[in-house]
Amino acid sequence: MLKKITLMAASAVAAFAMNSASININNEDLELNANLDVGQFNENVEPETMFVGVRFLDADNANRINNEALYEVSFLMKKAVGESDLSVGLGVKANYTKDYRTLPLGIALEYALPSVTVVPMALHADVYYAPKVLSFDKANKYFEYRVECDAEVIDHGHVVLGYRHIRTDYDDFRGNFTYNASGYIGFKFEF
Repeated sequence: MLKKITLMAASAVAAFAMNSASININNEDLELNANLDVGQFNENVEPETMFVGVRFLDADNANRINNEALYEVSFLMKKAVGESDLSVGLGVKANYTKDYRTLPLGIALEYALPSVTVVPMALHADVYYAPKVLSFDKANKYFEYRVECDAEVIDHGHVVLGYRHIRTDYDDFRGNFTYNASGYIGFKFEF
């Protein structure tokens, strides 16, 4: 009986939670993401509205001044706009390499395309910026934007096509440079 109750509880949590894991690649870059739906653990928070995430980006060495990968921890609150298919999110990230740390603030948009095809599709865009006051160590500022289109080819399994642009600015001789600007393809799994 205890096994049945545990299984039913786990199924109920999975039905309302939208945790996700994704991998994005191209010939030179590897990006791994994981997001945890915090709303599933707190009765006062609606599911699919608050997320904690981690990201690892090992970008093409030709675009980087150092050989450091970018690590990131993020927090995002998201809400649908009225009865529309548009969701807006506000977030903060803590990203770092060996000697570069910033706390960029950002906005995220998600639009579920009308169901004119058999495969559900959505457009995503986000922009994050950290001025000097939110930059530490040798960092002077940080700017990132991303656009994505995803198609849910199987239940909770998405194919993603996107573009990301990350611009960093250092206080020292390295100055302002593009850390990564590339298109990618990937998979996103929701559970």
